[in-house]
Amino acid sequence: MRSPYSRRIDAPHQSTVVEGTETGDFAIATLELHDWLDEKVIQDLSGFERLWLIFAFHLSEGWKSSVKPPRGGPKRGVLATRSPHRPNSIGLSAVELVKIEGRTLHLRGVDLLDGTPVLDIKPYVPYADAFPDSKAGWIDELDAKLGRYFAPGPRKPR
Repeated sequence: MRSPYSRRIDAPHQSTVVEGTETGDFAIATLELHDWLDEKVIQDLSGFERLWLIFAFHLSEGWKSSVKPPRGGPKRGVLATRSPHRPNSIGLSAVELVKIEGRTLHLRGVDLLDGTPVLDIKPYVPYADAFPDSKAGWIDELDAKLGRYFAPGPRKPR
C-alpha cells in the first residue's frame, strides 16, 4: 500500500471520515500486486466501485481488552470497537476503486498507513455487504447524541 499517511496520527479514524485531516479530502493511494501474483487475479475488478481491503495493523504495539473510542464515552470492549490495537491485528476497510493500471490499483478514501501489508482484496457487493438498517449498539447512542456522521479527525501530536 502506498498512502499519503506515514504516521497513525495523520490518518483518519475511518476511510470515509476526512474532517480534520491535513487536506480535508479523501486520500488517494495505490496498491501494487506482488510479482508472484498473476495479473489475472484482478482482471474483473474494473466494474466494481468499492473494494474491501483486509490488512495487517503492522505498526500496532499490543492491545488491551478495553479501549476508549475516539468519539468519546466510556471504555468499550476492544472487539466492540474498530480500534487498530486488536488481539489479531487484522483490519478491514472499504475503499473506492478509481482505476486499474496494469498491476496497480488506484484507490480513494483509504485510512491505511503507507507500507501497510494488504492480505486480501474482495469486491464490495451492495446487496450482500450493506445493511443500512442494522443496529450498531453503543454507537447508535452516540449518533443520537452527537449526530450520525460525527467523528473526530486524526489526533494531533501531544
